Amino acid sequence: MKMPTTKKELRLHYKNLRKELTEENIEEKSLEISNQLISLPIWDKTYYHVFLPIQEQKEVNTEFILHLLSGKDKEIVISKSDFETRIMSHFLLTDNTKIKKNEYNIPEPVNGLPVPSQTIDVVFVPLLAFDIFGNRIGYGKGFYDKFLAECNPETIKIGLSFFEAVSQIDDVFESDIKLDYCVTPEKIYRF
Repeated sequence: MKMPTTKKELRLHYKNLRKELTEENIEEKSLEISNQLISLPIWDKTYYHVFLPIQEQKEVNTEFILHLLSGKDKEIVISKSDFETRIMSHFLLTDNTKIKKNEYNIPEPVNGLPVPSQTIDVVFVPLLAFDIFGNRIGYGKGFYDKFLAECNPETIKIGLSFFEAVSQIDDVFESDIKLDYCVTPEKIYRF
């Protein structure tokens, strides 16, 4: 079988691969990803944006990363998505932050202290697939492309993936923002 190379084919392929993962696989691989992150040169920053996983989509469990960040006394930023404008607003995660799932099962802050995109130093980016050039494929709604475009050019973008890179994604757009790193349970890709 020919490996898929378009965003649409890859999206479908990796969604199906994810469906096969058990809860134990997800926990184990998420912990391995978190352990890999420790060796990255990113720990001198202040604001770290973390996505809260959609369990129904079997995303990387970022709880281990949250523990890592709070252990290092970092400012943790989480988002809320507006599906009409496709814009994300960002909030500081504190002990008082209330989190509630939206209609798409995305855990989001109900309230909190807003954080402008420009102040975020590091973004952990969810994805379905990525290639060896640092291009990523998400769910196709464009939330992260818009958000990453608002960040500083120096903001470090780190993809988190259960699976290794594909050789290339055929239909990449000029506006697609590349990752600086992608971390899998097995290795770290630097772009």
